[in-house]
Amino acid sequence: MVEISANASAIVAILNGQNGDPFAVLGPHGNTIVAMLPGATGVEAVSRHDGSSLCRLEQVDQAGLFAGQTKSLVPYLLRIDWHGVAQETEDPYSFGELLGAFDIHLLAEGRHRDLATCLGAHAITQDGIPGVRFAVWAPNARRVSVVGDFNSWDGRRHPMRHRYDAGVWELFIPRLKPGARYKYEIVGPTGNILPLKADPVAGSAESAPATASVVADPTPFVWTDADWLKTRTGRQQNDAPISIYEVHAASWMHADGNPLDWDGLADRLVPYAVGMGFTHLELLPIMIHPFGGSWGYQPLGQFAPTAELGTPQAFARFVDRCHEAGLGIILDWVPAHFPNDAHGLAQFDGTALYEHSDPREGLHRDWNTLIYNVGRNEVRGFLIASALHWLEHFHVDGLRVDAVASMLYRDYSREPGEWVPNIYGGRENLETVAFLRELSEIVHKRCPGTLLIAEESTAWPGVTAPVVPEAGFNLGFDFKWNMGWMHDTLHYMEEDPINRRYHHDEITFGLVYAFSERFVLPLSHDEVVHGKGSLFGKMPGDTWQRFANLRAYFGFMWTHPGKKLLFMGGEFAQPREWNHDVSLDWHLLDQPLHRGMQLLVRDLNLAYVGLPALHALDCDPAGFRWLIGDDRANSVFAYLRSGGDTTALVICNFTPVPREGYRIGVPAPGLWLERLNSDAAVYGGSDIGNSGAVLASDIPSHGLPASLLLTLPPLATLILHQEILRA
Repeated sequence: MVEISANASAIVAILNGQNGDPFAVLGPHGNTIVAMLPGATGVEAVSRHDGSSLCRLEQVDQAGLFAGQTKSLVPYLLRIDWHGVAQETEDPYSFGELLGAFDIHLLAEGRHRDLATCLGAHAITQDGIPGVRFAVWAPNARRVSVVGDFNSWDGRRHPMRHRYDAGVWELFIPRLKPGARYKYEIVGPTGNILPLKADPVAGSAESAPATASVVADPTPFVWTDADWLKTRTGRQQNDAPISIYEVHAASWMHADGNPLDWDGLADRLVPYAVGMGFTHLELLPIMIHPFGGSWGYQPLGQFAPTAELGTPQAFARFVDRCHEAGLGIILDWVPAHFPNDAHGLAQFDGTALYEHSDPREGLHRDWNTLIYNVGRNEVRGFLIASALHWLEHFHVDGLRVDAVASMLYRDYSREPGEWVPNIYGGRENLETVAFLRELSEIVHKRCPGTLLIAEESTAWPGVTAPVVPEAGFNLGFDFKWNMGWMHDTLHYMEEDPINRRYHHDEITFGLVYAFSERFVLPLSHDEVVHGKGSLFGKMPGDTWQRFANLRAYFGFMWTHPGKKLLFMGGEFAQPREWNHDVSLDWHLLDQPLHRGMQLLVRDLNLAYVGLPALHALDCDPAGFRWLIGDDRANSVFAYLRSGGDTTALVICNFTPVPREGYRIGVPAPGLWLERLNSDAAVYGGSDIGNSGAVLASDIPSHGLPASLLLTLPPLATLILHQEILRA
């Protein structure tokens, strides 16, 4: 019987799958080679150089422990007999430490910004041998093993080395190839084996409802978007036109009853969005998530796209195609919470690792999800590394950070006694503030020109103000969704026009704070789900009036200060509420009124992009002036937009009554062109208007030296601008 140098308790722990230091027992020790191969019927060590036999390993325990002695230890292979099936491979326990000292140092501090290159599963060549390096953070585990089809999901086969300084476990499995399915089997601090865990930093995963991680293809993607990246900063500044088409990728369009994959979306969605005049696509979360009904807002894999629409390389191709077409790409990103699925982050190493241990801090009762403990360095670093991964590795142009309000307030959706105050006794979540400020600083330093957009629905000050030491609550986002504008104006539009005079302030109030932050005006997916109906369904009146109301509202939105966002289906007035399981109702475009709505949205985008007055000073009060904000009786609003060397006049008539001879002041006499009339026949309107142009007289009005005498069409928005004559 071959003697094993390890002590008896360590050997017993290996046999029982409880040893947290497998390299102390397994692998080469002096001239002795020890291997744990449950189910093997024979093992031989052979020279890696010439295949000659070094020794046969004896089975020293029925559980599958083998040991043998060689005359001299040289690089070797294990030739394993699996009941007549031969396998020849290097010994995983003959390799030294894998992660470098600097990686370990950064991981220990929670400051490893390239986490996806360090943790997770990576097909590499180690000491000249191809295989896969695994690494996972589980500091409180007693033992961690890699399991998969390659070892019959047996946690005794591949226990990992513990790098104590960083709480990271690592192992190189030789000859393993990309495409292998795997999880981690973890023994918690109390000695219990946890449910198998998916890799938090997986580069790929199975399609739901399957939950295994997958070793990703390491082939680098060849990008062709260098020209786009050079111009991106200018395309995404405050004075640029930004019009966003928000999309749930799996339900935008189906073919043969199935969602388009990334290549199909590149062929269909990208040219559609460009043809509609949008400048950006925003995708609901595409990160790995176990339940499609969450629309991606309960992700478990923060470093890879869901497999339902294709591989990570296919998603990279999609982004590249967007950039080739001149289209920016924004992803919804969720650092606020994660689902409690047993295979996910919850109690990952048997302790509250990613989440708070106290449910008053760590449980979202509204969503039955767990809250990231961003006060922990490693968790904060995990999330920041995720954000950087999408921006740098996948070249996306921005992230819309979901549910920021729920992160900022410790009492969010909690009753008294159900939350823990901060160290000063207040409700502000100081750890979240520090996290968001750090996120902003790092993203803007490493990825200049990219966007961080906050979904934040409260009056928190300085969401889009720069991060500076003297303003400790500024968050540093580039833009913020204007939820107040959306709620107020939609409520106004839902009223019957005869009652709108009593809700007049719901249109004007948004201008009181329109420049307090840099805003995006969102008509998002949240407004067309959970029984709220569609945008079209919210409009009052008969069929014609509902279309006219929505056209007028879009005209108001596209001319109001702020960048634009519209959820898919709204652009052609889909009547039904959005259903994530089925495609949009594209057949409606056979009907003139729906096709007219689509044409209007396209023309609004073209006007928004083409007229600097409508976008150049979106975030500056100098770009807006009320002319008529007090005509409650007629529900008429008029304002000037200015920017660049252009001025635009906008008039909204939110009643079904045409108004003849309506005088409105303008800055100068001369010819004013009717750039857009939402009541035009081509959009499905009654074609009442001003024959394309109006000559301003020198009759002063509304504090301006000249004025126009206009015909205001019913339930419509007009955009006029002065023709500029250049020498």
